Amino acid sequence: MSIFEALMLVCFGLSWPVNIRKSWVTRSAVGKSLFFLIIVEIGYVCGMMNKVLVRFDWVFYLYVLNFLMVGTDVLLYFRNKKLDRLRAEQEQGT
Repeated sequence: MSIFEALMLVCFGLSWPVNIRKSWVTRSAVGKSLFFLIIVEIGYVCGMMNKVLVRFDWVFYLYVLNFLMVGTDVLLYFRNKKLDRLRAEQEQGT
């Protein structure tokens, strides 16, 4: 187990709730990149696979937690993209 790997995941993990809150409150996908979120998810999957295949330890659960938080932001991205589209349609109809 690397304490630095754990600290990196904790630091990243602290940023995701802020991102999720912003997505929830703004109700807009403007400025969000689905491509970026998917790349981050792939990175977390690779980290989890390393823990499963090479050396399992408690840091695996930090990867899972971060993966779930990014997944939440991905879901909010799709919700907000739909809300953005509905707002644009309403503005065109008025």
